[in-house]
Amino acid sequence: MPFLDWVNKAQAQRITADVPYHLLQFQSAHGDAAADNLLIQGDNLLALKALLPFYRGRVKCIFIDPPYNTQSAFEHYDDKLEHSQWLSMMWPRMVMLRDLLSEDGSIWITLDDNEAHYLKVLMDEVFGRNNFVANVVWEKSDSPKMDSQLFSTRHDHLLVFSKNDSVFKLKRLATETAAHYDKTDETGRLYYLKPLRMWSVISSPFGR
Repeated sequence: MPFLDWVNKAQAQRITADVPYHLLQFQSAHGDAAADNLLIQGDNLLALKALLPFYRGRVKCIFIDPPYNTQSAFEHYDDKLEHSQWLSMMWPRMVMLRDLLSEDGSIWITLDDNEAHYLKVLMDEVFGRNNFVANVVWEKSDSPKMDSQLFSTRHDHLLVFSKNDSVFKLKRLATETAAHYDKTDETGRLYYLKPLRMWSVISSPFGR
């Protein structure tokens, strides 16, 4: 299988092992005290390493919304990294997130055209190409239409990878029926949609 290469890739691969373990410090409690929930504030790479001793191999589903690397500056974070820097940022986090997943778990990642296809190849290497489940392309209804241009960019990608494709299974909610998704457009064409549904989610380690 071909691999994606970039400047300082070897250093990015070493980071996973080099990040030190440390204890999380309790600050305050909110909501249901009996619930087994955590809200962690701080460096996401350190937070993931701190979670590994307690949750390694126990997480059923992970959803993350990482920086899209749009070369823009926003109010709360800078989304302007050199391409190789972005890949080096993603590699150790993907390795740790993989290690948090249970054997029948999966990870769901939203991105746009700026980096989605590069992350797909990176994920092939980290998770194994056979564990790729789907690239779900969804239309952003709150984005302006691109009717005046040749191609539309009103979509994002949702990359889905399993931890172990031999035991991973998608489940439909018991309340879903075919009638919910039979749709007819203005020209009379019928569309039958089979949406994917997620069950449990671990909060994004990225500060978006």
